[in-house]
Amino acid sequence: MKLVRGIAEMRALSRSARFGGARLGLVPTMGALHEGHLSLVRAAREKSDLVAASIFVNPTQFGPNEDFAKYPRALESDIALLEREGVELVFAPSVEEMYPQGAITWVEVEELSDRLCGKSRPGHFRGVTTVVAKLFHIVEPDLAFFGQKDAAQVAIIQRMVRDLNMPVAVEVCPIVREPDGLAISSRNAYLSAHDRESARVLYRSLMRIQKLFASGERDSPKLISAAKRAFAIEPAARLDYIEVVDPESLEPETVVTRRSLAAVAGFVGQTRLIDNMVLEP
Repeated sequence: MKLVRGIAEMRALSRSARFGGARLGLVPTMGALHEGHLSLVRAAREKSDLVAASIFVNPTQFGPNEDFAKYPRALESDIALLEREGVELVFAPSVEEMYPQGAITWVEVEELSDRLCGKSRPGHFRGVTTVVAKLFHIVEPDLAFFGQKDAAQVAIIQRMVRDLNMPVAVEVCPIVREPDGLAISSRNAYLSAHDRESARVLYRSLMRIQKLFASGERDSPKLISAAKRAFAIEPAARLDYIEVVDPESLEPETVVTRRSLAAVAGFVGQTRLIDNMVLEP
């Protein structure tokens, strides 16, 4: 495995691999790796000849009062995990390498970026699409692997790839959960033991939707109301949003007549968590 810090070197190595006929898979991450990330690496390993992973805590997707400074960073252990999984290239650039001084160019998917998490985190998705576009431009992967937990991010990146004719296939991998249902996230590390128990409310709210949906309910307001009741009885949690949307446009669905996405975000203590579930009529 090779650790790469510079853009020029990363570009040269990935191009050399692709010119040699290798199918290159990229797993973009912000580090603090967990089983969810490793599931993406394993999917990339299955579908690619050579796997690259990026580790970069991207400052442009954090708001001024968010957790950029304290976001967990564990480069040494992350590299060890990736090496164990057979990753050949790890791209871990500095902020200065990714964002040259005076940079003023952004990549933004309009409309979609203002939905779901975009409502409560203005500018977040602009930062995501800008850094992902940069990574695609630098690494030039054939495939890129993302987790279903970040469903809004996935929809926005897929739209960016389509609209800008980027030659990369976006592969979406299932959510990885703890045994009690909590979606695995790097931000779970912030949770106290008490908050960790309270965080299960996100999954419980989705399970209420699933149960009602399985009984035949298709009215989105009624499904959402069931989820909100789960939050109402969990004093340590505060709901940000619960919505039923089209998984591609992220527009709200009033009645579920086709494949839809139930998405939830909430605060447990000071920690913001997200989760989602696909509804298939």
